[in-house]
Amino acid sequence: MPDKLDTTHAVLDRELIVYRRERSCIWQCRYKVDGIWQRASTKERELAKAKNKALELRMEAEIRKRSNLPIVTRKFSSIAKFAIDRMNSELVAGKGKASYPAYIRVINEYFIPAFSGRNIANIDIDALNELDEWRITKMGKAPSHSTLLTHNAALNRVLDEAVTRGFLTEASRPKLESKGRKSTRRASFSLQEVKALLVNFDAWIDRARNDHSREMREIMRDYVELLLDTGARPGKELMNLKWKQISYSISPRATNTGEVDDEGDAIELVNMNKAIEFPVTGKVGTRITVGRLMAVKALQRVAERNYGLRGSVAYPLREVIEKHGNDYVLRTKEKKQDVSSSFQNLLESYLDEHNLLIDPITEQKRVFYSFRHTYATLALTHDKVPIHTLSKQMGTSVGMIEKHYSHLKVIEAMEQLRGEETRKLIASTHTVSELYRSKRDAKSAKLGG
Repeated sequence: MPDKLDTTHAVLDRELIVYRRERSCIWQCRYKVDGIWQRASTKERELAKAKNKALELRMEAEIRKRSNLPIVTRKFSSIAKFAIDRMNSELVAGKGKASYPAYIRVINEYFIPAFSGRNIANIDIDALNELDEWRITKMGKAPSHSTLLTHNAALNRVLDEAVTRGFLTEASRPKLESKGRKSTRRASFSLQEVKALLVNFDAWIDRARNDHSREMREIMRDYVELLLDTGARPGKELMNLKWKQISYSISPRATNTGEVDDEGDAIELVNMNKAIEFPVTGKVGTRITVGRLMAVKALQRVAERNYGLRGSVAYPLREVIEKHGNDYVLRTKEKKQDVSSSFQNLLESYLDEHNLLIDPITEQKRVFYSFRHTYATLALTHDKVPIHTLSKQMGTSVGMIEKHYSHLKVIEAMEQLRGEETRKLIASTHTVSELYRSKRDAKSAKLGG
């Protein structure tokens, strides 16, 4: 058996050892408590003092164990990084939850900065109260109940990690609350406002200063119409969509008008029933989303701009899907990276120009999420979509729909997903109220008068 190095000394056989690392003059120790080896620094340079300190550390650990306290503890930031690594590993293995990216963001943006320098065992009620104040300052408002639920779930991932690693006990684990401020009704567009929004796009695009500006405005219109017709969440759900993920279908349906032509034959109207389906990955995993004529037309415009597929091609979408499947859909002609980060200012400018920026009911500024809320509102009030069908289409729970759209009496609103009624009402006219007329046009008319 080789001799023990003079940098390693057993203070208690098989129970307590002091040792010194290479190129270090400080003695470390490892000791066994409850059958588990723990490591710590004695912070001593002399061997005799290091041995005494090691005995003290082991005794303190035994006392903490008997008091139902964690034997050792670690900085919150260290445990938080362990928790993040575990979630990332589960995501890579395909076992992670769709909510993990949100938890990771919350841990990095809120908890690590808020608990900087604190040990995990010192996260008590006072620390949580300080977090509440700090979070309100950072957000500029009190978080909603749903936001607190997400934050608490993220913090619980860190606390779970601490318990698993023995740095925290269940008895000393802090209890989290999620009262928060009451969620308010969300900003959306009325049917009249949706008409104005869509009708004014062409003139607004034509007023673009240059080709790049025009292209950005065109892409934003396509994005808005896809949001309005599918109820997708703004951001990755559509911006990560590739052509090969889209399934395009046509199901012609003839409707007898009850009238006859000059030869006495019945006159029928044919609806091509163009539709698309595609998978999106959101908060609750992957779901299949359905789009109808508005979404199809938006995609056809993209096909025409980016690939030159115009009226001469019978089915331009199918050709793009087959030949350019790996391309992202909502991109510039040069297929550059996601451009949606610049869209919020562009949207605000467009809405403000047409007196649509502020929701008169909620007095909130409208954002891209307002189109998702509009989709839900119109689906429930005009298309009579069953609430369970709507929850699957939008990738949210029935409970969340009932909570946020209770003013629409959602339980009574039932029938079919994206029915004809909303599209008929939107397409019923190409004129809009003077209220939503472009401020630029109104000013020109006034000067001309």
